[in-house]
Amino acid sequence: MSIRDVYIVDAVRTPIGKFGGALASVRPDDLAAHVVKALVDRTPDLDPARVDDVYFGDANGAGEDNRDVARMAVLLAGLPVSVPGVTLNRLCGSGLEAVIQAARAIALGDASVVLAGGVESMSRAPWVLQKPERAFPAGHQQLHSTTLGWRMTNPKMPAEWTVSLGEGAEQVADKHALTREQQDAFALASHRQAADAWARGLYDGEVVPYDGVELTRDECVRDSTSMEALAKLKPSFRPDGTVTAGNASPLNDGAAALLLVDEEGLRACGREPLARIRTSAVTGIEPQLFGLGPVEAVQRALTKAGRTFADLTTFELNEAFAAQSLGCLAEWPELDPAVVNPRGGAIAIGHPLGASGARLAGAVAHQLAAAGSGTGLAALCIGVGQGLALVLER
Repeated sequence: MSIRDVYIVDAVRTPIGKFGGALASVRPDDLAAHVVKALVDRTPDLDPARVDDVYFGDANGAGEDNRDVARMAVLLAGLPVSVPGVTLNRLCGSGLEAVIQAARAIALGDASVVLAGGVESMSRAPWVLQKPERAFPAGHQQLHSTTLGWRMTNPKMPAEWTVSLGEGAEQVADKHALTREQQDAFALASHRQAADAWARGLYDGEVVPYDGVELTRDECVRDSTSMEALAKLKPSFRPDGTVTAGNASPLNDGAAALLLVDEEGLRACGREPLARIRTSAVTGIEPQLFGLGPVEAVQRALTKAGRTFADLTTFELNEAFAAQSLGCLAEWPELDPAVVNPRGGAIAIGHPLGASGARLAGAVAHQLAAAGSGTGLAALCIGVGQGLALVLER
């Protein structure tokens, strides 16, 4: 059996909204439907009935994104009811996992045209109540927030594994002796690069604002922030720590989606592809050191592609925390930092969990198309200790 080439024809995303912000009134299934419909509308030569499947990442799935949000997006977007949908969960890597799984289906000949993406509304993530072990308990019951992080943790898990995400970032900072000033400087650069990219119109071709919501650019980008402003923020996880709200990604709402095809699907679309998918890799690491998860995954993906860091035109590395990103960069001494997140990263743009991986893959594809040729990489750290990477080429 021959392996088919897989192309990214287009990639779109919503502007990323802040927690409780402009997109907080929008259901996650509606956010997902919006980017699905936008992709189809932007490729008028493609008969929507030719879409073989829709893969969507979603990290929580405890609220309005329940009942297979990918299938809900298909129906809400007005695609034919014959188009199926599947929802995937690899926590922060869910959106990228959706792209990888979709590409795998096409490469193996199981599909020709697939939509892949991710969605998250952290604003609308509900509180959940566990069922009592027996009927009619007399005591109080606890509600658990599903917005982020550990909840209803299995007591069999070692305590060192189940620390908060922020504490895990502090441990990465300890491991690599990263100072507060280094982390704040990294965060400042993220905001400045994102603000510059928006000012230059570099996101105009991929961002599709949600109808009826007054949000046309990423809501958390701070054009005027400074080292002085960041230095005033108190540590969030340790009294004497280095991780703050300013050098960590915020809580966010948003969705992203990509159109993936084989050669036959490419002809049906009547469009030039942005990029071609080359290889991917996933790895595991100690859960508390999740931030360093991409280190080995990236190296494996590049090796499988027959590429090195020197070959990279662009590298979208998810900025869950400045400490986490700097920790990864410290373990890739041969990587030129100038190719990393040239249009800003998640500290500024935002990190809507299930959508982020799809946003990164789409960003790499658009950047390669703008460059005309090259090799690109998208990678994320993942809670509970995993790393995920995808290599694209043009």
